This record gives sequence, structure tokens and C-alpha cells, in this order.
Amino acid sequence: MNRQRLTALVKVGLKKIIKEPAYLFLMLLFPAVLTLAFGAAFGDQPGMNFTAMVPGLFAYANIFIIMVVAQSFSTERNDGMLRRLNVTPMTASEFMGSHLITNMIIAVLQTFIVFGGALLFGFRPNTGAGGIFLAFLMMAIFSLTSVGLGLITATISKSPEAATGISFVFILPQMFLGTFIPLTGSMGMVAKAMPSYYLTDGLRWIFDGDGNPLRVINILLDFAIISIVSIVIVLLGILLFKKYGKD
Repeated sequence: MNRQRLTALVKVGLKKIIKEPAYLFLMLLFPAVLTLAFGAAFGDQPGMNFTAMVPGLFAYANIFIIMVVAQSFSTERNDGMLRRLNVTPMTASEFMGSHLITNMIIAVLQTFIVFGGALLFGFRPNTGAGGIFLAFLMMAIFSLTSVGLGLITATISKSPEAATGISFVFILPQMFLGTFIPLTGSMGMVAKAMPSYYLTDGLRWIFDGDGNPLRVINILLDFAIISIVSIVIVLLGILLFKKYGKD
């Protein structure tokens, strides 16, 4: 893997997001708008715990990477760019690697945006610098899940428009089952099948810092689950797209 080509591809990917209004909104402006909206609505309301909502905001922002990745790969396939890669020095690993790195960078930027916005409305995490770093790291790793699901969406989509609609098959369950809404019983078991559940749960344990002796164990367990699931899903997405989604 050529480092210079990889770096150049990452720069191109970031510039594409900045120049494309729809991508820019979903990836960077949407997290800011979402945080400000929730902060304004619930930040000073009696009986409403805005701090408890913040982990869900992190997950919400990152989940929409699925749509952007699905649209991007579908567009590049329809434009013939993926076929042209076969006659360039660029390798498939460099191309895929650049997308992974680009979206991990975006995930970290989203975390900064949500974190900064939440602070404006009184969010005060009960953790130190190490906990904050771990939260950012979990977000970056979780972004691999969104990239993998985006690749799976692009594989089964015939057009960028179809990719937009199909991506909600993966977005909506994570939004409603894995973030804000506490569920019990059978629906609670379904929620635990959502990758975003473990991100939200891990972030809550990190930010809570209440001295619970199970805190560290729960954080490590959530971190391990997020890491394993992210790696499995992104590898599955890459394999499926390389086999069925390039034509």
C-alpha cells in the first residue's frame, strides 16, 4: 500500500465532502444542528436529563455515515470510476483504505462538534482526559460499522437514489432501538442487536463516572463488542462490494 497515494485519496475524500452540500450537511452540519436542537429543547427543562441524551447524539450523528458511503460508492460505480481504477496504479486496498480513514476522521470531527455543542447547554462529563479520549476512539471505531453497512447498501442498490432509501433499513433501527429510548423485554433484546446500543451504553458509562465497580468492566465490554462488530461488518461490506457491487 502506497502511503502517498493513500494520503492523496483521503484528501480527495475530505474535499469531496466539503464541496458537496448534501454530504457536508449530513456529515458535519447535521451533528451541530441536532445537538443545538436537543440542547435548546431539553437543556433547561425541569425533569429532562440532557446529559443522559448526549451519548445518543453521538450515535445519531455517526449513523448517517451509512447513507453518505452508500451514495458515494453508488455514484462512483454509475460514473464508471470503479472500472477506471483497474487501469491506474491505485490498488483496491488503497481505495477502500482511504474511505475508511476519511470516515474515521469525519467521526472524530462529529464527536468534537457534538461534544462542543453539548458543553454549551450544560453537559459536564464526569470523567478525565483519558475517558474523553476513549469516547473519541469508540466513535472512530464505530464509524467502521457505518462504512460497512454503507458498502452493503451500495452493493444491493442500483442507483444513488435507491441507496438513499435502502440505507434507512440500517439507519432507522439503530436510531430508534439503539440510542435514546430505553427498552425492556423482547424489544430490549432486539435493541441489544443494534451496534449503536453498545456505543451509547459505553459512552454513558464513560461520562457517568459514578464510582460503580462494574463501570470499567462495562466500558471494556462495550468497547470490545463495538470493535469486533465493526471489523466484521466492514470486512463483510468490502467483500460483498468487491464481489457484487462494482459492476
